[in-house]
Amino acid sequence: MSTVRFGIVGLGRLGRRHAENLAWHVPGAKLVAACSPVQEERDWARQHWPELALHADYDALLADPSVDAVWLVTPTSLHARQIIAALRAGKHVFCEKPLSLDLAECDAVIDEHARHPHLHVMIGFVRRFDASYRDAFDSVAAGAIGRPFMVRSQTCDKNDPDGFFVRFAPTSGGLFLDCSVHDIDLARWLLGNPRPKRVYASGTIAIHEGLRECGDIDNGVGTIEFEDGRLAVLYASRTMAHGHDTQTEVIGTAGALSVGRNPRANRVEIADAHGMRNACTPTFFERFEDAFLREARAFVALLVDGKPTGLTLDDAREATRIGIALRRAYESGAAVEL
Repeated sequence: MSTVRFGIVGLGRLGRRHAENLAWHVPGAKLVAACSPVQEERDWARQHWPELALHADYDALLADPSVDAVWLVTPTSLHARQIIAALRAGKHVFCEKPLSLDLAECDAVIDEHARHPHLHVMIGFVRRFDASYRDAFDSVAAGAIGRPFMVRSQTCDKNDPDGFFVRFAPTSGGLFLDCSVHDIDLARWLLGNPRPKRVYASGTIAIHEGLRECGDIDNGVGTIEFEDGRLAVLYASRTMAHGHDTQTEVIGTAGALSVGRNPRANRVEIADAHGMRNACTPTFFERFEDAFLREARAFVALLVDGKPTGLTLDDAREATRIGIALRRAYESGAAVEL
């Protein structure tokens, strides 16, 4: 195919950004349909693209012959079943991370995909498509820091006093699966996909006491031991005062490199009586806006030209497996063997 006709499913805050990318900024992509059970979201789509086919029901979108591929920006609890349904309907699938909160569901997706080898499925680990992270990966692969043996990585969101994450927590899978899954994937990618051996985790509720009801936390630390002796130390937070703060450091035998140490929104610096300062990225989307676009273009290139993305369903499954283990380690207060 020379043009991929997409149907987007889910038009919340991130879904709308994806829709705009597919409609306006991704060569080879054409947004032809949208699906949401929420009337307000369908009204938004109709206002922006009157020509779109709009569906309140996912099965109706899958039955639409004008749709070649679906782009899922839906609750994690729906991901696996929606991917499987799309494959059975003959559609390619892009799905936001994580693949699932349940390993059996991950395996069901992998098994279903094997029955449809002509169809492609990609899970959205967007940081692999960020220019800085890609440069870090290439530098590590070229031996710039010797043999890499440790990754320190964090995903820290700006505090939301409205309590969005408290409302979201019961279906999120918990802090480690929702936030640290990105860092898990980065650590495996940057270290050459070593096999995990054991994980530890601890955490606390610093601000959002409402999380206690569903057993979640707003700050957590996890450690992954890999079989070859390499390590990853992860930090996740929902309570940053200054903005979204994603950063990663890779330590090797001949040096170290870091990405995002200063979460700056731009290159402006202000000097005054209080010292030097810069504005910070407010949310994850501003930090990875270009990466989301590169990610979409990579998926279209896969469908149009067969160009591999470097991401597999096995990568997505492994990130879920380690995330589940971190959650269990926090809940039990003991190491979890993998």
